Amino acid sequence: MMRFALTATFIFLCTALGYSQFTGPQQQQPRQPQVVDGVAAVVNNEVITISQVRDALQGRERTLRDVYSGAELERKMTEIRNSILKELIDRQLILQEFKKLQEKGANIPEYAIDNKIQEIIRNDFAGDRTAFVRTLQAQGYTLTRFKEIQRDIIIVQAMRQSKMSDSFVISPIQIQNFYEKNKSTYSTPEQVKLRMIILREGDDVVGGSKKQTAQEIRQKIADGAEFDRMAQMYSEDETTQEAGGDWGWIERNTLNEDLTRIAFNLKAGEISPVVELQGTYYILQVEARKNAQIKPISEVREQIERDLVQQERQKSQDRWLNSLRQKAYIKILT
Repeated sequence: MMRFALTATFIFLCTALGYSQFTGPQQQQPRQPQVVDGVAAVVNNEVITISQVRDALQGRERTLRDVYSGAELERKMTEIRNSILKELIDRQLILQEFKKLQEKGANIPEYAIDNKIQEIIRNDFAGDRTAFVRTLQAQGYTLTRFKEIQRDIIIVQAMRQSKMSDSFVISPIQIQNFYEKNKSTYSTPEQVKLRMIILREGDDVVGGSKKQTAQEIRQKIADGAEFDRMAQMYSEDETTQEAGGDWGWIERNTLNEDLTRIAFNLKAGEISPVVELQGTYYILQVEARKNAQIKPISEVREQIERDLVQQERQKSQDRWLNSLRQKAYIKILT
């Protein structure tokens, strides 16, 4: 369990930075034909290899193949590959920029790397350093190499964070304009609080049919019987029977089209007639209703301000990355 946790963590960290991912101990792997690597891109005086792009693509490729096929899969694969290559180029530019800062005395303290590794050992190995090192060795990585990877991750994160300025003042007009353009984001849909009794044709019924039973239950409710009590006694929906047929607050996309139409046409406190759909009988009760509404700006003002600040911070980081790209020699070869 702990080895799997580190493997998952380490694969993410390595592929995010374009490093070769775990494949298990080399002595346990069958001999494979040697693959000659190639250059995917040149960034100033350094290269990004095809294997770095391929390794970073692997996890996302599996996800894409589960969803797409044919020409659509190829198009999505190309989009993701181009995105990964761009990420790797940006990473290389950031690391190169940090090297310039190192010449002026900047550095990542060793304790920051050690603290990160201790966090991984604590979270993924329950504090067992021996198991952590043993897993690294089994996957063909030394502790020194793992520290180098962590160091690069910390550098990239710190450099990005340092370029996200916080000196932004969001005006009331900006907040108002954002609210007007994105009102649907702050809306809540129409809802009903529903209870439902369900009887299915096919099970043996003493003294009559399921339809007759449903009609008798409906009459008992009309005569004053509690709906939830009737649901507990007669409903055949195992997921809601004990709760008295309670479906809670539902939206229009919760039930099928026919039941949705019936439920949302009922008034609060109203009970439907027996509804027959494909051999199943339903009795619906709407306990309460909530109309669709949009939250007033007073309720979402702080959230909008936080969102706008985050957008501005991201823009400042993007401007910095664009300046690095413009000053760099970048040649994409694949």
